[in-house]
Amino acid sequence: MAPLLDVRDLRTYYVGFGGTRVVKAVDGVSFSVDAGETFGLVGESGCGKTTTCHSIVRLLAPSARIVSGAIELEGEDLVPKSQAEMRRIRGRRIATILQDPMASLDPLFSIYDQVAEPAYYHQSLRGQALRQRVRQLLSAVRIPSPELRMKDYPHQMSGGMRQRIVGAISQAGGPRIIIADEPTTNLDVTIQLQYLNLLKDLQRATGVALIFVTHNLGIVAKMCDRVAVMYAGKIVEMQSVRGLFYRPRHPYTKALLDSIPKLGVKEPLCGIPGQPPDLSDLPTGCSFHPRCGRAMDRCRVEEPRQDDLDGAGTVRCWSPVEELAARG
Repeated sequence: MAPLLDVRDLRTYYVGFGGTRVVKAVDGVSFSVDAGETFGLVGESGCGKTTTCHSIVRLLAPSARIVSGAIELEGEDLVPKSQAEMRRIRGRRIATILQDPMASLDPLFSIYDQVAEPAYYHQSLRGQALRQRVRQLLSAVRIPSPELRMKDYPHQMSGGMRQRIVGAISQAGGPRIIIADEPTTNLDVTIQLQYLNLLKDLQRATGVALIFVTHNLGIVAKMCDRVAVMYAGKIVEMQSVRGLFYRPRHPYTKALLDSIPKLGVKEPLCGIPGQPPDLSDLPTGCSFHPRCGRAMDRCRVEEPRQDDLDGAGTVRCWSPVEELAARG
């Protein structure tokens, strides 16, 4: 069966004034997402996760451009689409949840107006049918007294409730896939857990696929079926969540896992030395080699190819980790 979303060799670059500085934010990214699946994108800030997502929905800054690659949604390539065509696709077939709900919600419009808009535009609902749909969506994201709260404005709601409203908006057009870009970043820990459970409940009820973008590996373990680890604009490892946690193959993935505190273990945390590279001035060879304890001469001069892990995933490394990770 063909995947719901198939991204192949995507390259998105930011070009500075006069073309003198090129930032390779996404540099040859490939992955697929099946219907009903939760796919994770994980990595440090600045690794290209958000630009990958913005490329998929074609909402890029003026300085960014998709240089090459294909983004096929249900077999239809989105890269050559015009913005007018993308407006008919965004919300109806693919939707987004951003990490800052105040960047998504208009303070001048009521909650009703903002939740109703995708249903009005993409599902042609009007009158009482539209009002009933808004009420259902607000109830689905557990907004209390939805008939009353739909009259409110964003500033009258807490941060957690605003993020739920954004979740309701993402569902309003009936999309097949939702991109959630670090949606719990601005929520406290208890509200984060409630929101994650809410997303899983919505997914079970609707069958929607999720792309979950985060730097939090604990969230990945709870939410995702498969996960891709990004570093310097590339996917360096892609596995099932269980495979990634119990047998990480890329040194960067293992370093991320080793930096997580373990309950009952009184040992210093393992940090990753150095800083992520400047995407406009990448090192030769493997981009991770200046920070990697396993780097060889080959790593410094030759970019590693993407190798298959016996059908279980992929890794981009000349010296992959082989030992089984101990997880307490």
